[in-house]
Amino acid sequence: MPTRTSCPKAYRPAFAVLFGLALAACSSTGPIPAVRLPAAAAFQANRGWVPAKPMASTPRGSWWAIFGDPILDRLENQVAQANQSLQSALAAYDQATALVDANRAARYPVLGASLSASRSRSGNSTLSGTGVQAGAANTYDAGLAASWIPDLWGRVRLEVAAAQAGTRASAETLLATQLSLQSTLAETYLLLRVTDARIALGDRAVAAYRQALQLTQNRYRAGVATEADIAQARTQLLSAQVARTDLTVQRAQDAHAIAVLIGRPASNFSLLPVPTLPVVPLIPAGVPAQMLARRPDLASAEQTLAQANAQIGVARTAWLPNLMLSAQADASASRLAELGSAPSLFWSLGPALSATVFDGGARRAQLASAKARYRQAVADYRQTALTAFQQVEDNLAAQRILEHEAALQRQTVQAAETSLRLVVNQYKAGVVPYLDVIVAQSTATGAQDAALTLLGRRLAASVGLIQALGGGWGGAARPMAGAPPVRETNIAS
Repeated sequence: MPTRTSCPKAYRPAFAVLFGLALAACSSTGPIPAVRLPAAAAFQANRGWVPAKPMASTPRGSWWAIFGDPILDRLENQVAQANQSLQSALAAYDQATALVDANRAARYPVLGASLSASRSRSGNSTLSGTGVQAGAANTYDAGLAASWIPDLWGRVRLEVAAAQAGTRASAETLLATQLSLQSTLAETYLLLRVTDARIALGDRAVAAYRQALQLTQNRYRAGVATEADIAQARTQLLSAQVARTDLTVQRAQDAHAIAVLIGRPASNFSLLPVPTLPVVPLIPAGVPAQMLARRPDLASAEQTLAQANAQIGVARTAWLPNLMLSAQADASASRLAELGSAPSLFWSLGPALSATVFDGGARRAQLASAKARYRQAVADYRQTALTAFQQVEDNLAAQRILEHEAALQRQTVQAAETSLRLVVNQYKAGVVPYLDVIVAQSTATGAQDAALTLLGRRLAASVGLIQALGGGWGGAARPMAGAPPVRETNIAS
C-alpha cells in the first residue's frame, strides 16, 4: 500500500502564513471599477435637424476621401509615411512594447556564469623547512549561479498587466496623433483652396477696377467725369491690389504648414492652384455612445485608467515577503585542467525568505501615490469624455448654423451683384456719381469674399466634426485613420 507524505509539522505554520498572505494579495487586486461617463441619448445639435442623406458609400478609414480631392488623398498618405511627430509617437509605442517584454522577463529564472584566472605571490612565504622562498601560484575559478523569485503574490503579473495597458494606451495615442495630424492637413489644405478662390476673386476685382478706371478716364476726356472720380477709381484699384497681395501671405504660410506635415522642407514644396472649390460634405453624427467607442483619445485614457488600477495592486504587494530560490556551483583549482575534478567542486542550494519590517512609511506613501494616480486617471478620463462631447456639439452647431448663414450669404451676393449692375448702368447714363459705383463694387466684392470665407469655416467645421467623431461616423466601429506609419530605417547615427 503506498504511503502518504505530508508536510512536516515544523513547516505547517509557515505554509499557513504564506497561504493567508496569498489570499490577501488576491483579494487586494480586484478588477478595475466601472467609471460612469455623462453620456446623453443624442447630441443636442442633432435634435430637430435631420441632414440630407449622405453619400451612398461612406468612407470609414480614409475619411478625407469624402471631399473628393485626389491631391488631398495623396498628401494624407504622405502624412502617415513621413510626418516626424507621428514617427515620435511610433517610437513611444515601441518603447511601451519593449517595457512589456522587460516585465515578462521577471517570470523566469536568472542564470549567470563566471570564469576568472589570477596569479599571486606572497613576499614572506617560504617552502616549509627549507628557507627557500615559494614561487607564484595560479588560481582558476569557474562558477554557475541561478536564482528565481516565484510570483507568489502576483506582483509580476500586475506589472505585466500595467505595462500592457500602457502599451494599449500608447497605441491609441499613436492613432490620436495620426488623426490629429491628418485632420490638420485636411483643414489646412481645404483652407488653402478657399484662399486660392479668394485670390482669384481678387484678380477679378482688380481687373474690374482697372476697367472702371479706364472708363472714368475716358469719361473725363469726354468732359463727363471729374478728376475726383479718377482719383477715387485709382484708389479703389490700389486697395484691391493690396488686398489681393495680402492673401498670398496666408497661402504661402498654409503651403509651408502642409510641407511640414508631410515631412518635407518648405523650400522644396509647392501646390498649384485648382480652379474648383471643395464641397461641404454632410456628416451624420450618430449617438454619443458610438462616439465613445471610436475616439482614440478616450480609448487611451481608458487604458491609462487600467494601468493605474494595476499599479495599485503592485504597490500593495510591497507588504508581502519575497521568496528567492537560488543555486550555485563553483570550482577552484591551481591548474585549469583540474577545474572539473571532484576536489575542486562545491555547490549550494536553498531558499531565502525576506520581508521589509520597517521602512518609515515608504510603502504606505507609495500606495497612497498609486491611489492618487488612479483618481487622476479617472478625472482625466471623464474630462476627456466631456471635451469630446463639447467638440462634437460645437462642430454640429457650426455645421447647422453656418449652413443657414451660407444660404443667407448667397442671397446677399446675388443682391449685391444686381445692385452693382444697375448702378454701373446708371453711372454710364450719367444719372449717379462715381461714388455710388465704388460703394456698389465694394459691397459686391465684399459679399463674394465673405461667402468664400464662410465656405472655409464650413469646411473646417466638417473636418473638426470628423475628428471629434474619431475619424468616422455612423454606427461603424472606430477605424484606424489612413495607412499605418512606416518606421524610418535610413537614420544617421
